[in-house]
Amino acid sequence: MTSIKRRIVLGALASSPLWIQLGMRSAWAQQATTLKISHQFPGGTLTEGDFRDRLTRMFSAEVEKRSKGALKFEIYPGSSLMKTNAQFSAMRKGALDLSLVPLSYAGGEVPEVNIGLMPGLVPSYDIGYAWRNAEVGKELNRILLDKGIVMVSWIWQAGGMASRGKPIVEPEDARGMKIRGGSREMDLILKAAGAAVVTLPSNEIYAAMQTGAMDAALTSSTSLISFRLEEVSKALTTGRGNAYWFMLEPLMMSKAVFERLSKEQQAIIMAVGAEMEVFARKSAQTDDSLVAAVYQRTGAKVADLSAATVKRWQAIARTTSWKDYGEHNDNCARLLKLAEKLL
Repeated sequence: MTSIKRRIVLGALASSPLWIQLGMRSAWAQQATTLKISHQFPGGTLTEGDFRDRLTRMFSAEVEKRSKGALKFEIYPGSSLMKTNAQFSAMRKGALDLSLVPLSYAGGEVPEVNIGLMPGLVPSYDIGYAWRNAEVGKELNRILLDKGIVMVSWIWQAGGMASRGKPIVEPEDARGMKIRGGSREMDLILKAAGAAVVTLPSNEIYAAMQTGAMDAALTSSTSLISFRLEEVSKALTTGRGNAYWFMLEPLMMSKAVFERLSKEQQAIIMAVGAEMEVFARKSAQTDDSLVAAVYQRTGAKVADLSAATVKRWQAIARTTSWKDYGEHNDNCARLLKLAEKLL
């Protein structure tokens, strides 16, 4: 709208009766708003493909339906809108509307979020999803809101390790290997076990393993499948049953963008976001089992973790990752203490 047209409209509004003014404002509020969702995972459809992409499409369709078309969405998979590690910062600035991204990727910018991939701190889906309504979840929500981020869907994923050589099960198996952990905290336990760490987002693992720049990688079961890592791996340690690698990979929204919406639209987004968590948990657990079959078909050796092995990794984490994280600042210390209450 040009400045001349805007003055004409505003002048008419100012001179019109109150009920007409309110009606015009209501009409403006009902104009369709298109929001962009970015993520790093392969694109698909509502019914096929990586469940994280499917979740964004299901979320978009349901929000558009409940808002009667007032809210529409454009989805950009495969980091096609912006680089993976730029998404969190872009949301904080209001330059990106929504993203489904591993929370720990923003650890360099907001150290508190590294708790989203803390080895051994979340040993099961039950404990992970209990965070939402527990003190630790409320405190994490508070910190994220203060940083300009709204948590829309809590999504937890167990993970395992793909390897170009032998299965990496016990801590001593990692000695001398070049391994991707996925977060500063995961890297600390790998270093303590004698590994050299490689830092990169999950959508770059394939190339690094293909070239030999990396020997093994920890990532979610879904990413182990979606990024076709079985093509460059000879062994897999799964996260089914027992795991020390649990990642919080939520659907998040820019607070600045969220606050521009009506209260009704905000409520729809949060309600649908919460409903998506049932689908996310079921899909993640399905992939925890499916990944073994995918790798076995290529002839890869598949191993599982025992509860005793997880405890050995957890013991290393307590004296390295947990200690380092808790000493970072008061927020980190408080979050760690609250999370330990659920163990």
